[in-house]
Amino acid sequence: MFEPKVYRARRQALKEKLGSGIALFPGNKEAPINYPANTYYFRQDSTFLYFFGLDSPNLFGLIDIDEDKEIIFGDDLSLEDIIWMGHQPRLIERARKVGVKQVKPLKELEPTIKGYLANGRTLHYLPPYRHDTLFEMAHLLEKPIEEVKAGVSKELIKATVSLRSVKEEVEVKEIESALNITREMYLTAMRMAKPGKTEWELVGAMEGIALSHGCRLSFPTILTINGQILHNHDHSNRLIKGKLLVIDAGVESAEHYAADITRTLPVGWKFSQKQRDIYEIVLKAQETAIKAIKPGIPYKNVHLEACRIMASGLKELGLMKGNIDEAVEKGAHALFFPHGLGHMLGLDVHDMEGLGEDYVGYNESVKRSEQFGLGYLRLARTLEPGFVLTVEPGIYFIPALIAQWKKEKKHFEFINYNRVMEYIDFGGIRIEDDVLVTEDGCRVLGRKIPKTVNEIESLKS
Repeated sequence: MFEPKVYRARRQALKEKLGSGIALFPGNKEAPINYPANTYYFRQDSTFLYFFGLDSPNLFGLIDIDEDKEIIFGDDLSLEDIIWMGHQPRLIERARKVGVKQVKPLKELEPTIKGYLANGRTLHYLPPYRHDTLFEMAHLLEKPIEEVKAGVSKELIKATVSLRSVKEEVEVKEIESALNITREMYLTAMRMAKPGKTEWELVGAMEGIALSHGCRLSFPTILTINGQILHNHDHSNRLIKGKLLVIDAGVESAEHYAADITRTLPVGWKFSQKQRDIYEIVLKAQETAIKAIKPGIPYKNVHLEACRIMASGLKELGLMKGNIDEAVEKGAHALFFPHGLGHMLGLDVHDMEGLGEDYVGYNESVKRSEQFGLGYLRLARTLEPGFVLTVEPGIYFIPALIAQWKKEKKHFEFINYNRVMEYIDFGGIRIEDDVLVTEDGCRVLGRKIPKTVNEIESLKS
């Protein structure tokens, strides 16, 4: 955890933004795999971590803004717990390390909340994303589940997003710590990418490196020779010489800050001319997008510029045709690039997505598009110093999507389907880095991971 002053400052900033009321933050509980004592790896709720810092189950954090009180509800271990788990510091000792002076047993949470509600106090809470939390909130509030969902506090969502979006220096250091371990994972996997290996071997080696550093993955690894499937978590294939291998993975630091990197390379480390041509287009789009990042620029504009670069490159190869600006405006390029350029990164790999993506990546002045492709852009709002985001353009040849658009004669004026069919077995290419928006531009975080054609082909030596 960070210094107590970090958490105190965050809670004080939240009080100032909300102004009044009670803010309640449920921590996560352990979840059984197949019987109560055999549980999944515990992961604390990210917003609870942000404001209260304690990384253990069965806790609630409460901030009484009007009375300037901060309370952590939870229980100390019983003797039976200590027999199985060993000695643990008392909750009051742990609470002091995050700047909280008052703790209460869990049995006092329910009467405390009911007392607040009986007195007409406003209770703020965030959208529950786990069923156990949702049922617990329904019990506390004595409301049906649908009313609990409808009663989330938009004020608390907006205040939390405002604070968590701008990363402090200690947070950036955590992300870079995760990125440095992620780099080690990538160097290992990329050097293992030779014919005959199985995808599982590479995935296992990567996760083993994370575990050897006392860390976990920030999301299930995507590693596949079928990269045209955007989030392909199947690892059953054997690597075939010349096939493009997409790896999208990241480590979560000790304080649970995420890294998210993607690299694409040919099995055997030698690009064919066709692969090199497409790869260079994606790389140019990514590098141009990174150079464009600075405060005051809507990320939607950066996304569209990357789209135009890729569409122009595809036109040079005969895959697209016509006026490129018009093609991008109408969404024709989305046949090849059907997702957004990137998303916020922090305590969640898709940072704060559980609070509602439209609160994180959009606002009153920037609304989500309904156009295919552009509608999947997770971050469109104007960039600010302290934002950490991903930049991940890609070009994919998705047989089912191509077949559907071709049958519908969709965007025939912009797409050369005869030429596209020559790439039907191509797969996909995606390149991704994590970027900090600075006061006057941006900085790519972490140490460099091989990305150019020459760097990748040099891995063989």
